[in-house]
Amino acid sequence: MTTSPSVRRPLPQETTPAPKFGDGVRLPPLTSWPRRTLKHPRLMHYNRLAAGVLAANLVFLAGAGGLPDPRTLGYAALANLALAVVVRQQYVINSFFRLATWAPVSWPLKVRWTLGKVYHFGGLHVGGALAGTLWFLALTASLTTAADTSAGLLAVSYALIALLTGIVATALPPFRSRFHDHFEKIHRFGGWAALLLFWAHTLLLARGPGEAGIWILALVTFSVALPWLRLRKVDVAIERPSSHVALARFDHGVTPFAGSSTAISRSPLKEWHSFANVPSPGRPGFRLTISRAGDWTGSFIDDVPSRVWVKGITTAGVANIETLFSKVIYVATGSGIGPCLPHLLAAEVPSRLVWATRDPRKTYGDQLVDEILAVQPDAVVWDTGKDGKPDMVRLAYAAYREFGAEAVICISNKKLTWQVVHGLERRGIPAYGAIWDS
Repeated sequence: MTTSPSVRRPLPQETTPAPKFGDGVRLPPLTSWPRRTLKHPRLMHYNRLAAGVLAANLVFLAGAGGLPDPRTLGYAALANLALAVVVRQQYVINSFFRLATWAPVSWPLKVRWTLGKVYHFGGLHVGGALAGTLWFLALTASLTTAADTSAGLLAVSYALIALLTGIVATALPPFRSRFHDHFEKIHRFGGWAALLLFWAHTLLLARGPGEAGIWILALVTFSVALPWLRLRKVDVAIERPSSHVALARFDHGVTPFAGSSTAISRSPLKEWHSFANVPSPGRPGFRLTISRAGDWTGSFIDDVPSRVWVKGITTAGVANIETLFSKVIYVATGSGIGPCLPHLLAAEVPSRLVWATRDPRKTYGDQLVDEILAVQPDAVVWDTGKDGKPDMVRLAYAAYREFGAEAVICISNKKLTWQVVHGLERRGIPAYGAIWDS
């Protein structure tokens, strides 16, 4: 008698896990050594711009044939410090973005790749501040040795040197990253004090009302004051899908453009925090996605305000460079979805989303997740609570290759943003992400 063979059921540990997006995708080879070197973070466009400003000043010094006279030293100091201030002005920043993104997608990719780095403009701020401080040091040394310098002018000069040195020292990355709140206060109040002292210094040196330094200072003062002229307290409606996130809705007559940010504060003289605006097409107002990432955001979520301070105008952010490309991949982790969302909703450029976050529906709520999936039905949503942390570089590349994109825009924490941007650019793929320069 024969018996039919029994069917053996596999043990749970023997079952083959379901394939995940990106499985089996191999990253492209690294580019040549010279090209990789240019993509190193230390040689990023931000640092190149700072070095370029310093180099231009060295050329000016060489052209002058030595240290110029005190009046020229003063103009050089003021011109560089004016550059440092004006490039941070919101209208100027938006103009930079408009100029850079004016290029059509028919232009060579290499050109558009470089134009997309427009958000590194902060290098001009650093270069101008350093050069201006050095010129002012030279001016003060020159005034100190001059026989006819008044005691009042010297006192103002040395006070300014102490102030400028303190501002520059506390703006260096080691201090700025560890004590960001202190950095902000020193930069704000120290900057205002320096501006007043520069007025005193310039008027003491001025020969008359036509003095060029007065007009430069007038421009700087107007630039600094402009955002504060728009300071106001507005109503905010807060929804908390979880203890990790607050969705703040504003409707005070302002509907910002997609890809801009708004700074809010509960104490306008102490600290400001910028978040990406999320306007909904066809609706007035906008939302901000605020996740728990520190003392201020934690307090905002736990003790929701009914009114907050806003100032200035909405300012363009990194993701605005999407229009330089025919297709883009948005890579976001956690609340990085906030800056991506307005672009996904606006759908100005064909895009695909890769979002890695813990339990998205529980953390951000069904309404927000459904809103995302409605405009991004093919989005790669990776639940890190269930599937663990992914290799984001591989995940981004898999989406980039499958979607046929031209560039990748990453909105995440500092470490992961660098991993993705640097990991892709050294393989010849245009990639963009915040640089935490302020």
